[in-house]
Amino acid sequence: MTEKSRKQGKGIAKKPKAAKKAAAKPDAAAKAAKSTARPDLAELRVRIDSIDHTIQALIAERAQFAGQVGQAKGKLAAAVDYYRPEREAQVLRRVVDRNAGPLNDDVLVRVFREIMSACLAQQEPLKIGFLGPEGTHSQQAVYKHFGHSIHGLPLGTIEEVFQEVDSGAADFGVVPVENSTQGTIQSTLDMFLTSNVKICGEVELRVHQHLLSRGGRIEDIERVYSHPQSFAQCKAWLRQHLPHAEKIPVSSNAEAARRARNADDAAAIAGISAGTVYGLKNVAGPIEDRADNTTRFLVLGRELFPPSGNDRTSLLVFIKDQPGALYNILAPFARHGLSMNRIESRPGNIGLWQYAFFIDVAGHVEDEGIRSSLEEMTDFVEEVKVLGSYPVAIA
Repeated sequence: MTEKSRKQGKGIAKKPKAAKKAAAKPDAAAKAAKSTARPDLAELRVRIDSIDHTIQALIAERAQFAGQVGQAKGKLAAAVDYYRPEREAQVLRRVVDRNAGPLNDDVLVRVFREIMSACLAQQEPLKIGFLGPEGTHSQQAVYKHFGHSIHGLPLGTIEEVFQEVDSGAADFGVVPVENSTQGTIQSTLDMFLTSNVKICGEVELRVHQHLLSRGGRIEDIERVYSHPQSFAQCKAWLRQHLPHAEKIPVSSNAEAARRARNADDAAAIAGISAGTVYGLKNVAGPIEDRADNTTRFLVLGRELFPPSGNDRTSLLVFIKDQPGALYNILAPFARHGLSMNRIESRPGNIGLWQYAFFIDVAGHVEDEGIRSSLEEMTDFVEEVKVLGSYPVAIA
């Protein structure tokens, strides 16, 4: 074969490849056009309607099974006897574990909370006491933990919340116990010194403070009402923007909003929900000095509940006055590998200059490590009260 024919042969061999590429181009273009085409709106709505129908049917089915659970438990005295916080915590943790997006954990947990709240209310709505009046952060914490299918009982003081739970007038109560920037709410801790209530849950609520007034003009404001904790959380902002305004402490932020609605020269520091309840305008906010401002609330009940798998135990320890007493009650926790989350002392009610220690430790009182620790500290304490073993806050 001549050199010319070899070159011609090569040229002939290449033609099919070029033809294949040319043939492939229309297919690629068609795929690209299809991928960039807008989805059909009517078709999407049909699919969403179908999914909504399925979701509604499944919620109804869940409610039916929840009713059967109530029947399986037999005739109980009241709605409170059907409520199992450890079971709810386990359900919500599985919701978080399954979540692959696009909705975040907080959203899905809130949705399932409301479903469980509505299913439980088939028996009878729970009665939940909280620091009122309407519109407080305590009320927000109630809804975050129990959902909206409950009967809220706004009360005037933290002491009243304890009393209503202890007497049985409220099934559960919700009270603030500490803030991430301002520390402990002492009145809550002091109530545990004499009350028989138990802690059966906790709620962590991101708190945003707003300046609210009837007129909505900052230049008109001459006095500001709020809870002392909220004043402390916003002190830098107040110093910069309202240095001459009178600061008047009240029992709650909602009470501040209630008072501020009566005059154009008055304002309140409270949450947006309080402004909605009392018809106030948002002058400024959020105005808290730290963006991560968070308050921890305790859920009060009358009994201890079984382990949920991720729990915290709160103890009230009255120590004997002797050298190394505090070390002797903390050492057992270290020996058993238990993480102590919090410790705080308060004057006890057993004698002059006697102190009680509030201790939070990871785990449930039924766990071997905590039971052994409590036994080992017996010789060094006057008394140990288990205030509660409860699920760690979820989302």
